[in-house]
Amino acid sequence: MTKLKVGVLFGGRSGEHEVSIKSAQAIAKALSTSQNADKYELLPFYIQKNGKWLAGQAPQKVLEAGVPLLEAEDSAANLAVKTTSNIQNSPWQSPSQVAEVDVWFPILHGPNGEDGTVQGLLTLMQAPFVGSGVLGSALGMDKIAMKTAFAQAGLAQVEYVALNRAQIWSNPCIFPKIGDRIEETLGYPCFVKPANLGSSVGIAKVRSRSELETALDRAASLDRRIIVEAAVVGRELECAVLGNDNPKASVVGEITYNSDFYDYETKYTQGKANWVIPAKVPEEIAQQVQEMAVTAFLAVDAAGLARVDFFYEEATGRVLINEINTLPGFTATSMYPQLWENSGISFPELVNQLIQFALERHSTSNQ
Repeated sequence: MTKLKVGVLFGGRSGEHEVSIKSAQAIAKALSTSQNADKYELLPFYIQKNGKWLAGQAPQKVLEAGVPLLEAEDSAANLAVKTTSNIQNSPWQSPSQVAEVDVWFPILHGPNGEDGTVQGLLTLMQAPFVGSGVLGSALGMDKIAMKTAFAQAGLAQVEYVALNRAQIWSNPCIFPKIGDRIEETLGYPCFVKPANLGSSVGIAKVRSRSELETALDRAASLDRRIIVEAAVVGRELECAVLGNDNPKASVVGEITYNSDFYDYETKYTQGKANWVIPAKVPEEIAQQVQEMAVTAFLAVDAAGLARVDFFYEEATGRVLINEINTLPGFTATSMYPQLWENSGISFPELVNQLIQFALERHSTSNQ
């Protein structure tokens, strides 16, 4: 049987470059297991932090070492393709390996990876790929657009105020009115977030007007769209979704931690956060979370995979959706694969199913 060549695309220009490498390592390992090795052949493609695409030995070297490739280690022999920001007056070059790929597995976390940009490129190439398309990826990345879609789907969520950089920076006279609006609508404490960075990057918990102003200024320096959310006293639950037009939900998990909130450091520092899978919640709450997760998945037109995060207020019994992540961390110990491991799907089988869902979606996309 002819093996399908899987192009694993990893690295990228976002702040989650190193996380992407770890995810790609896990996928490469899963493809080499006995249940997948006879079906798939790995073709790795690595995007450096400066935007250069590498094929051949360089990506293998990164996967083996688990650390980014230094620019000094780059060579003309390894250079595969340049992104538009590096093109200048040079032609856009494509390596021969690109034409060999049967299905792509993009595992680029953050901006320029899970926001619809790479998905648009792969769509133009008319190539099947794992995960959401342009629409689902873009909605899943932009917290403001995401919440608009959730509201349309009737999903209960946290109160929020949406802003843009111009509102914060362009007219000093307007800024006090913004603060008044946030205090009246949300109160303190509240969370200030860049709308498009993902993975808790740039998030600040604020408790006063001075902290609010500082956080808004910093968020505006990171993103042109900013969202401010009310704080919720509740347990943080997560649910994984798998599939295309008829997706299924995993068991529900819970995140616990000792820090003030689930920030970037807590998320990616070993030992700072703990998971409970399955979450110790009433069965009716678990079912509600699973139903809402599938509804959210369909609301943004996600595909393949997504992790959906919730708040559960025990005092009121309310379940509020927080956000959807259409390309969650994908190491063997990440929350998304662990939720499926506890639902009866092993990591190698999960990788296999995602590839099959990618092929299925591609084959029916024009019907």
